[in-house]
Amino acid sequence: MAWIVLITAGLLEVVWAYSMKLSEGFSRPVPTIVTIATMIASFALLSWSMKTLPLGTAYTIWTGIGAVGAFVVGVTVLGESLSLWRVLAAVLIVSGLVMMKLASPAH
Repeated sequence: MAWIVLITAGLLEVVWAYSMKLSEGFSRPVPTIVTIATMIASFALLSWSMKTLPLGTAYTIWTGIGAVGAFVVGVTVLGESLSLWRVLAAVLIVSGLVMMKLASPAH
């Protein structure tokens, strides 16, 4: 269950990163509210998952999902550049996440 909660927290991190971009420096009310609400939910779920998962594992997975997810949203939704180096960097992050999961005790 902790892994499902952690993945959800990571996905919410992607949402708040995207809505923060849409908030234009917190000058637009609706994206600002979405950012704050999803930040709180993401942190709360991360905290809950850390009750059973190791700190290093939980935090690494959470930030990795956020980083790769924000990269994917940036490219697919915002039209940010896609290059071999950026894709390679994302693949390396995902590889690190898989290795972190494999190296963690089962919960």
